[in-house]
Amino acid sequence: MQIFMALVVGLMFGIGLIVAGMTDPSKVIGFLDLAGRWDPSLGFVMGGAILVGLIAFRLAAGRERSLLGAAMRLPTASGIDRRLVLGGLAFGAGWGLAGYCPGPALASLVGGGPKPLILASAMIVGMVIFELLEHLPARRKHVG
Repeated sequence: MQIFMALVVGLMFGIGLIVAGMTDPSKVIGFLDLAGRWDPSLGFVMGGAILVGLIAFRLAAGRERSLLGAAMRLPTASGIDRRLVLGGLAFGAGWGLAGYCPGPALASLVGGGPKPLILASAMIVGMVIFELLEHLPARRKHVG
């Protein structure tokens, strides 16, 4: 049941991204172009997403189990550190250059074209590099 619900929610998310215009790089770049022909419409999409997220996290914070019975694993980090800042900068630079962030890039794979495929591939390579670097200190401790 959890896999089925993940599929349903993922499909709803992807369709929402398409309907909202988040899969159109020119619309995203128009939103990011504050000094040029700024298109504020995606700000409403993001504001709505933030509002829904705030409500969902508030409701989830007091629960030990999800509605489907799985254990709740909410983020616990609350500080701003070097990794967060560098990750945010990399995310923002990639978003501004490509016109895609991860969700819309994956949703755009359905429509085809080389740009979302290149971006999704680069995302996967980045995740693999992160995992390798993340586990590197643990490997050094075991060796030494």
